Amino acid sequence: MKIEPFALERWMSGYEMLVECDLSVGGITSLTMNDLLALEPAAQREQILDGLLGARLGYSEARGSLELRSAIAATYRNCGPENILVTTGAIEANFLLLNVLLNAGDSVVAPDPAYQQLASVPRAIGCDVALWKTRPENGFRYDLRELEQLVTPRTRLIVVNIPHNPTGAILLEEELRHVYALAESVGALVLCDETYRWLALEGSDPCAPPVFDLGPAGISVGTLSKTFGLPGLRIGWIVAPEPIVQACWAMRDYISLCPGTLSDALACIAFRHRERIMARNQAIIQQNLQIVQDWLQQQRGVFSWQPPRGGLLSMIHCNLAMPSLEFANRLAEEYKVMFVPGIKFGFEHYFRLGLGQRSAVFTEGLQRTSAFVAQLQASGVSSIA
Repeated sequence: MKIEPFALERWMSGYEMLVECDLSVGGITSLTMNDLLALEPAAQREQILDGLLGARLGYSEARGSLELRSAIAATYRNCGPENILVTTGAIEANFLLLNVLLNAGDSVVAPDPAYQQLASVPRAIGCDVALWKTRPENGFRYDLRELEQLVTPRTRLIVVNIPHNPTGAILLEEELRHVYALAESVGALVLCDETYRWLALEGSDPCAPPVFDLGPAGISVGTLSKTFGLPGLRIGWIVAPEPIVQACWAMRDYISLCPGTLSDALACIAFRHRERIMARNQAIIQQNLQIVQDWLQQQRGVFSWQPPRGGLLSMIHCNLAMPSLEFANRLAEEYKVMFVPGIKFGFEHYFRLGLGQRSAVFTEGLQRTSAFVAQLQASGVSSIA
C-alpha cells in the first residue's frame, strides 16, 4: 500500500517532546501507574502489584484476554466478548477495519476535517472518498442534508467520528439513527470512531450512543488512550458482528499479533474503575473550560471560539494576519508551547485546542501564548482585515 504522509503526526513529532505546555493535547492528561493502582481497594493493592510483577512477559491472547473483552462488551448493548477485538490503539482498529471492509473502487463517505487516517487509508486502498465537512460557517456541526447528497448506491461505508476531532461536533441519537438508516438504504455499513466516548460536557446535549448499539450495520471503535488518560498502554478495540471481528483478527496476524501482556492486565484494572476515572476527567475538562473562557475574555479581538459540544477538542480562531503554521512553529520554538495549526485540518487562522491538559500546565501555556501575541503585535503584526 502506498499512502500519503500523515501531515498532523509529522508536524507534531517535531515538537511534542520539546515543548513544555501542550495546548492541543488530544486526550486527557495521563494517569500514572500509581494513580491506576490507587483505584484498587487498599487491602488488594499489594496482591495486584505482586501479580503484575510476577507476570510472565510472554505473548498474550491474540484477541485480548477474555476478562478484558468481557469488560469492554459490557459497555455495549447485545454484545459479547466474541464481538470484541482488542487492538493496538484505535489507530490499528481503524486500519484493520478499513482494509477488511473496503476494496478498490468502493465509495466511502468520511468526515472532514478529521484524523487523517479515516480518509487517507481508503484513498490508498483505491476508494472514491466523499468528504462530509464540518465548517466554521455552521458552528462546526454535522449537516445531515449534506450527507444525504454524498451517499450514493455505490457507497459501501460511512465513517463518522463522534465526539469529533478536532471540532467537538457531536451527533444526537436521532441524528445518528438517520445516518444509520441512510447507510442501510444503500447496503452500506457505518464505522464510528468513538475515541472520545464518555467525555460529555456539563450542560451540553447528550451524544448519540455507540453505533454498534443500533444494529448489525454499526461498527464501533474505542480506545483507552484519550478518555482514560492511558495512551501508553496502546489499547483500543473493535466492536462489530463476529464475522467482521474474525476477519480483522486474521489481518492482525500480519501486523501486531496480540496486545501487550501488561497492557491487557492494566486495561482490566482501568475498566473496573471506569466511572471514577471519568469523574476525574470531567473535573479536569470543566476546570480548563472555565480557564479558557476567562482567558478569551482577555483576548477579545485576537482569539474566539466555538466551544465543543462533546469530547475535549475544539477549533479556536486567531485574528492575527500570520499563517497558522508560522504562528505554531514560532510559539513552539520560542515559547515551548504546542498549538496545532488549523492548516493541518484545512482551516487557516485556526488552532486545535484541547481541554485535557493538567490545569496548571494549561494556564501556563495560555499565558505564554498571550506573551507571544503581545510580541507579535508590538512588532507590527496586524489583525485580519
